[in-house]
Amino acid sequence: MMHKSLLLAVFLVAGLQVNAQFFEKPVFSGVYLQWGYNRDKFSKSDIHFKNGSEYDFTLHQAVAHDKPDFSGFKNTPLDITIPQNSLRIGVYLNKAHTHAIELNYDHAKYVVTDYQQVHITGQIGGEQMDKDTTLKPSFVHFEHTNGANFYHLNYVGQERIWHNKKRTIASFVYKAGAGVVIPKSDVTIMGKRLDNRLHVAGYILGVETGLRIYPLKNLFLEATVKSGFANYLNVLTVEGGSARHHFYYAEVIGLLGYDINFKKKAKAVTTE
Repeated sequence: MMHKSLLLAVFLVAGLQVNAQFFEKPVFSGVYLQWGYNRDKFSKSDIHFKNGSEYDFTLHQAVAHDKPDFSGFKNTPLDITIPQNSLRIGVYLNKAHTHAIELNYDHAKYVVTDYQQVHITGQIGGEQMDKDTTLKPSFVHFEHTNGANFYHLNYVGQERIWHNKKRTIASFVYKAGAGVVIPKSDVTIMGKRLDNRLHVAGYILGVETGLRIYPLKNLFLEATVKSGFANYLNVLTVEGGSARHHFYYAEVIGLLGYDINFKKKAKAVTTE
């Protein structure tokens, strides 16, 4: 409950910032592109599996971890998309570049830890369950590893903390937004496995804050922490089954970015 109250408070503050900005006429002064990588932590989750009358059961307080896959650079160094990656595309809304709207994407990976002890309730094949069990991968293995795939539309604000007459050198960055989750889930249930297709499965809320540093005029580095709530309402599983679960998440993200400025040409002055 405290997590939800904190998130609500942050979104209200961010909303006031957004409203204040949009009372003024926006000036689309440029865009920026960012690419980087992330590490993730997830809260415990109750995962509910259902497939008609065949089974309807819940794994309570399941532990999950991320899967950074940075070792993939050794085998395929040119494939930068294998590790947990992050992409940002933003549009600046004022000349000072202190306000922006951003498409914020994190290719996070969520893996329920094998062989942990969980409590299971519900029914499998008509047999009622209410007991502790070891989560063997031959029974249930559950992961979003071709992406838990967090897509946000964010409001972005910046407060300059170091600048000279020509440009910003460092700024404090804060973001808040919401969006959808589009996982590609790899699921095994009672020996049957399916690495499923991409699918809009639910929604996500998030806030992010950190530091942006400009070593060059348009090139910048950004380090942020991000936290929020993800609710997967309809995850595709094997043979037409489905799963649902929700969790809180925290991320550490490092990004390389580049600004593209829109410069208006000065109007020619004519005399008669």
